[in-house]
Amino acid sequence: MLAAFKTGVQYQMAHSLALLITLLVIEVRGQNPQLTFSCYSFTVGIVLFSGSLYLLALTGVHWFGPVTPIGGVLLLLAWALLAIGIWRAPNSVR
Repeated sequence: MLAAFKTGVQYQMAHSLALLITLLVIEVRGQNPQLTFSCYSFTVGIVLFSGSLYLLALTGVHWFGPVTPIGGVLLLLAWALLAIGIWRAPNSVR
């Protein structure tokens, strides 16, 4: 259970940093729908992925396990949206 908790912490830290970088990209290059949805996807993905691992590790209730892949898919979607959003963002700084 400690390994599951540790995995949750590692993914939360990495993707929280990615969320902050996404917000910085929005500030510098301007907002677009892909970057906005990337932020939402990172946030919900972190809560579902890491949160389910925390609950699994702390309570031992195994029905939290199937929620983890949903969070993982949202995190993958967030990375894809971030890449598309950066690619489509104007090159000029505001």
